[in-house]
Amino acid sequence: MADKKLENRQKRKIRIRAKIRDMKDRPRLSVFRSNKHLYGQIIDDEQGKTLASAVSQELKEAGSKKLTKLEKAKLLGGKLAEKALSQKIKKVVFDRGGH
Repeated sequence: MADKKLENRQKRKIRIRAKIRDMKDRPRLSVFRSNKHLYGQIIDDEQGKTLASAVSQELKEAGSKKLTKLEKAKLLGGKLAEKALSQKIKKVVFDRGGH
């Protein structure tokens, strides 16, 4: 049962990625959430390079108070947006990665 779910997720991921690659004028935004941290990347698929990235571990500079997952996500999005705007990236395509 678990193998079938994983297999179906992989198929979805491939279908979604194919649709995203058709939009060559926009880079792809990929977000990964582990048990402890959030990771965000803006990727140019044509060159195969990461244009901007941000990690929730970088948010410790924001203050010593403990942040909720939602607060971390908002701060991470803001930090990633700043990095993207500094490279003149205004539009991205969200890659949901099969979820």
